Amino acid sequence: MIQNILIAVSGLGHAEEMLKTLKELPSIQQAKVTVLHVVPPQSTAESMTAKWEEGGKILANAIQSLALNPSQVSSILRQGEPKDVVCQVADEIDADLIIMGSRGLKRLQSILANSVSQYVFQLSSRPMLLVKDDIYVKNIKRIMVAMDNSEASKHCLNLALFLIRDIKGGELILTHVITDLGGEPTSTQVTPEQHPVLAAAAAEAKKQGVQPRCVLSIGKPGEKICRLAEELNVDLLLIGSPDRRPSIAKSFVDLDRLLGSSLSDYVRINATCPVLLARTAAA
Repeated sequence: MIQNILIAVSGLGHAEEMLKTLKELPSIQQAKVTVLHVVPPQSTAESMTAKWEEGGKILANAIQSLALNPSQVSSILRQGEPKDVVCQVADEIDADLIIMGSRGLKRLQSILANSVSQYVFQLSSRPMLLVKDDIYVKNIKRIMVAMDNSEASKHCLNLALFLIRDIKGGELILTHVITDLGGEPTSTQVTPEQHPVLAAAAAEAKKQGVQPRCVLSIGKPGEKICRLAEELNVDLLLIGSPDRRPSIAKSFVDLDRLLGSSLSDYVRINATCPVLLARTAAA
């Protein structure tokens, strides 16, 4: 399911460390990796040459740090607007996963600071693994999936099952947050296995040989998901994200989404572990 990985490196952050951790998973070990560094446009030829040389060093250091099999890794140094180039290269290599570092900026801050990861998250339909600069990357043993009725969350479940199936001692946690009890007093007594969303997800996991742990919670979804991830010491959190806009509008930033109340935006900003965001599976 994950055969081509694109990692965008800037010389900062934990993206390379995250990839090294991922490559320890049996399901990822054969995946091909493309390491990308983008040199932004410069005002003079002299500064462009300097940035180009600096970019080459960043790429070389990243590849050396990753210590991957040479047959499984390639590098691309390209000039352009970083947010656009990352999306273009992801399409060129048909990436199954994009890995990027993130400063964890809030939505308005992201716009004002021209956050590359936020723009790529907005514009790309491919699964994206964001690693904030202020978190600690751990070996992946415990994976949590935030479940709802969407196709995106089902895609997240399949990705999680792909990742965890051969992890020795691995644990899959399925969580669902009830946001509206509808005035029914019995709803607080529902066990995770009896809830339709978790029951269906657990059944799919068991079908693939994985015995999941189900957690049913009540409250604000974003806050509850982040709190559970921290309390349960989760190493990787997967959450579905709705499609941003029709393809005809992909060249424009969706300010309503950026400034609005988005669950996936809240989680990517506030989670204390790496977050893998995915939309619906490709047709």
